[in-house]
Amino acid sequence: MPDAFLGDLSQSKLFDIVKPLLVGAKTGIVTISGKENGEIFLDSGNIVHAKTGLSSGEEAFLIIMGWRMGRATFVSNLSPPKRTITVPTENLLLNWSYRKQEWERIREVVPSPNASFRLALQKNPGDRTIKGEHWNILALSNGTRTVTEIAKILNGDEFKTSKLIYQLVQNGILERAEENGVANKKLVKEKFFEVMETELKKVMGPVASVILDDKFTEFEKPKQAFPHDQVLPFLDALSDEIPNIQGRKEFKKAMIEHLSLEK
Repeated sequence: MPDAFLGDLSQSKLFDIVKPLLVGAKTGIVTISGKENGEIFLDSGNIVHAKTGLSSGEEAFLIIMGWRMGRATFVSNLSPPKRTITVPTENLLLNWSYRKQEWERIREVVPSPNASFRLALQKNPGDRTIKGEHWNILALSNGTRTVTEIAKILNGDEFKTSKLIYQLVQNGILERAEENGVANKKLVKEKFFEVMETELKKVMGPVASVILDDKFTEFEKPKQAFPHDQVLPFLDALSDEIPNIQGRKEFKKAMIEHLSLEK
């Protein structure tokens, strides 16, 4: 049976995409394809199996639900190869709700699985107690390995690895690899991105905020420290998300005019 397109995660939350399948007591497989690939199996509206490249079961489901990029499709009446999720779906979704809040906090520091980190210079050197689970993270954080690469080496998952890195950054032991380089570059004023979001909403509506956040994740640069020399590639990539050709031209023209006022 052919895949039925459900939606794009850059425009819709995965939960909103999957919800009608749960309510409709559907059986089949939801596949998410993109930079990351995963599967969620449903049996009469119950989530019974999930897998990613690194994990399966409840942990895989929680990881997939945190993705904000990818194309979701559905094939009905397919049974899972095995059942790795035994908790009731209601409890599973509640666990995801808790995880979602934690993800939002972590992403302020670890915005992407493609981000890399390195040891930070200690402003106030002194004895520190390092937990055992942090040692391997420190050993592998050489400024070039990404979160995904570290997770694979440790046979871990993206969430746990990101959480440990988050803790080390908060303690001043790790830092984003490009932070020092960015500090020496001209940065875009944050007001520019406020205008960008307003202009994008004119042509795309309320999904504009989500799409904008996803582009920051793709470029692995926070808007508070976005290099001026990358703003045009960012604008081009964002414009490509606008399906209406005229709207795309108007948005781009407005933003280039505003950019010319940046000093």
